[in-house]
Amino acid sequence: MTTIYMSRSQVLDPNSKASTGLTISAAPGEDMMQACVPFGGSAPSVIKPNKDILGGKGLGLQEMSSIGIDVPPGFTLTTPLCQVFDRHGDLPPALWAEVDKAIARVEKDLGRKFGDATNPLLFSCRSGAKISMPGMMDTVLNVGLTKETVEGLAKATNNRRFAYDSFRRLLDMFGDVVLGIPHEDFEEKLEALKEKVVVLDDVDLSTEHLEELCQSYYKVYETHGKSFPQDATEQVRACIKAVFGSWNSERAIKYREINQITSLLGTACNIQAMVFGNLGPSSGTGVAFSRDPGTGKNELKGEYLVNAQGEDVVAGIRTPQPISAMEKGFPAAYAQFIKNIHKLEHHFKDMQDVEFTVQDEKLWMLQCRSGKRTGQAAFAIACDLVDEKLCTQEEALLKVEPDHVQQMLHPTFAPDALKSAIYLENIIAVGLAGGPGAAVGKLVFSTKLAEEQSAVGVILVRENTSPEDVGGMWASKGILTSRGGVTSHAAVVAPGWGKAC
Repeated sequence: MTTIYMSRSQVLDPNSKASTGLTISAAPGEDMMQACVPFGGSAPSVIKPNKDILGGKGLGLQEMSSIGIDVPPGFTLTTPLCQVFDRHGDLPPALWAEVDKAIARVEKDLGRKFGDATNPLLFSCRSGAKISMPGMMDTVLNVGLTKETVEGLAKATNNRRFAYDSFRRLLDMFGDVVLGIPHEDFEEKLEALKEKVVVLDDVDLSTEHLEELCQSYYKVYETHGKSFPQDATEQVRACIKAVFGSWNSERAIKYREINQITSLLGTACNIQAMVFGNLGPSSGTGVAFSRDPGTGKNELKGEYLVNAQGEDVVAGIRTPQPISAMEKGFPAAYAQFIKNIHKLEHHFKDMQDVEFTVQDEKLWMLQCRSGKRTGQAAFAIACDLVDEKLCTQEEALLKVEPDHVQQMLHPTFAPDALKSAIYLENIIAVGLAGGPGAAVGKLVFSTKLAEEQSAVGVILVRENTSPEDVGGMWASKGILTSRGGVTSHAAVVAPGWGKAC
């Protein structure tokens, strides 16, 4: 089977004919790079993986696998393909043969078939640029579920509720990310059902409720004149295109402008076998920092949810438990998690931000990257890394960015003032600290108002934030949400900008 390769020099030259990505070679030349790179399972290790080409997420998956950390197998479609899609609105037909071959390798590793009606293999489809852009680009989970395969998943796992919980998530994500149906339309159906059956959380919905919800979601598609594909291959191809397309979404462009991110090839697309945190009480998912991203203190900081999928933690759908509680709930997985964290810090010589899933008490690592941190934390972490002999002074200095120095000059409330009677007697509410510092301003309740009134100084107040709020978050002095924890979207993005949250 022919493998697609791209010329590194030609991809980087926007005037080159090969920058279309349609160049195919039966064997790689000296300066050629593979467009589809496998990881995990039976995949060979990549020697000196290139972050420019694999993106941060793809690089992390390669590195974790190479140092013996369990990651679900999959493959990365490299960043130059993002340029191809941007220019042509499509991908070369020859690429799909490579995708099919990569899927076949994962099928062999796991003993399940993609699109199989009896025991289906499912995939996640996630973005991942060289520089971390938390939540700014798109993700679709549970790719491969259809009316037929959801029944096979229910029988194979002997857990019908789990199967339909996974299916309703796919219907929502696919409709939103791939077809442009507003997520709020699905959310309205979910909230209406919870109100009808008198439950507070998604986990309290029964199997019958979730089957009813899936039918309601199909009606959302019909309302928008769309249809949900009942073919697994069609789904994954559409998701891949949507991930590459999200590189130039309004929110992603805004984030790059705010953070002055330039000269990137685009995002990679990571297609990875699904592991499930929503299988029941013996499963869960979480996000954690190896050190406190607010203060820099050398202690694990993070959260996890039992019986949930990864997006639930970041989206703030339920307030999660602190990561320390995982030691009691999943002791074996927690012990392995601590070992993995230490491995990653020593390997990358930096504080790590990780995502993980526990499926039936087995730990799987899904992502690792250098964690966003406040100015105060950056200085503390740099000093500690040197004291712990994890890196040299020169290496540590490079981890302190100019913005970190600027953040050290940001306002804070005086410690004595926080102990005063006038302060203590007038507290309206207390919440979790997502981003340190102090902020004073007019309350606004929409991103639009925050951007319009930023000159007077505003505090953005939301139930929870999403990537669509990035403009308003940047325009605000501080951010306040009524839902979510210290690893929710607002709490992850705000500290990197020096915003109180």
